[in-house]
Amino acid sequence: MKKVFVSGAFNVLHAGHIRFFEDARALGDYLVVSFPPADLLWRVYDKKSVLDDVDKTAVINALSCVDEVVFSTDDDAALSFASAFLRAQAQVLAVTTDDLYLEEKRKFCIKHGVEFVVLEKNLPVSNQVSSTQVLSRVKAPAHAPLRVDFAGGWLDVPENAIPGEYIVNCAISPTVSLKEWLYRQGAGLGGSGGWSVLNGWDPVASELGLGVGWQDPAVIAETGACVWKSGAKPVLDFKNTGDFLKGCMAVYDTRVKHYTPGFAGYERSFERIAKAGRIARLGVQQQDVSVLAVGVQMSYQLQLDEGMQPLPDIGNQLAHKYCGGGHGGYALYLYENSEARDAAVDACEDMYPVEPYCRTFGKDEQVPWEPRFLERLKKRGVIK
Repeated sequence: MKKVFVSGAFNVLHAGHIRFFEDARALGDYLVVSFPPADLLWRVYDKKSVLDDVDKTAVINALSCVDEVVFSTDDDAALSFASAFLRAQAQVLAVTTDDLYLEEKRKFCIKHGVEFVVLEKNLPVSNQVSSTQVLSRVKAPAHAPLRVDFAGGWLDVPENAIPGEYIVNCAISPTVSLKEWLYRQGAGLGGSGGWSVLNGWDPVASELGLGVGWQDPAVIAETGACVWKSGAKPVLDFKNTGDFLKGCMAVYDTRVKHYTPGFAGYERSFERIAKAGRIARLGVQQQDVSVLAVGVQMSYQLQLDEGMQPLPDIGNQLAHKYCGGGHGGYALYLYENSEARDAAVDACEDMYPVEPYCRTFGKDEQVPWEPRFLERLKKRGVIK
């Protein structure tokens, strides 16, 4: 009888694991699956076990391709399975191509005169092919804010980063969910970052893959009014709840589709962008809307210089700018107080109030639009 041995954490059993077990079983007549018990998983790999050891053993044992389940017991990250393998008297050790300890395991097999087989990952159609991805999806919030950016945009694109400078933004409500998305698509409010967060994907990697920066998923995941350090990845300088902005923000629907990646390669003055970011940072630090407005208006002037169309004055705004760099979508309007903001919203059918959003610990609930704005959205064809 030819015994095949595989090992791993198998923390959340998924289709990728089962394919691995099936392919390994095909190498012989008997498959032994080994995993580290919960205490070893925590001590050696710094991972918390999702299932207790009895449950995990029962689940793996229930698979028709598995003949035996044993514990890995050695305090060695690369070879925790070694003693279990020798006790099982297996003839084959099978691993996948992405195994972190390929060389250590190869040398182990040479030392003990057993066959070492590296299997290509035979992945299922689903993208959920790792325990980390599955857990991220489970932990993903049911509702997420979108965001408005105040200043410093483009300094979150790694190749444009300027050390010592800042990106300033704020998460906003009403929130969105996978089932209910009450904003226009292609709106410049960080929708692709919000979609990634809700799906449990790596939102920063997803956004950088589009050739744009990381600020959208960073603030959507963090929430609050945030100041970020310019760089290759998001590093929070500081944040507050954004309460000083309550009643002071609205977004105006330009009805022009926004597409940031198409404008990523434009020539622009990053020094002036950085100056606007420093002023906006001071506004958030002092929790002063009028100071923040100076940075916002500077950012708008840069957008005009880049060729974006002028925005209308709506009420007595302190400042306004396009949300993002895609030459369309929603525009942010800042007002001194709620009276001025609400008067502007009442005067313009394409204007919607938004509020700062800061998630408190353990709180994940929808923040809806007021009914009158739902009717406005329906009238304008944003929703059905």
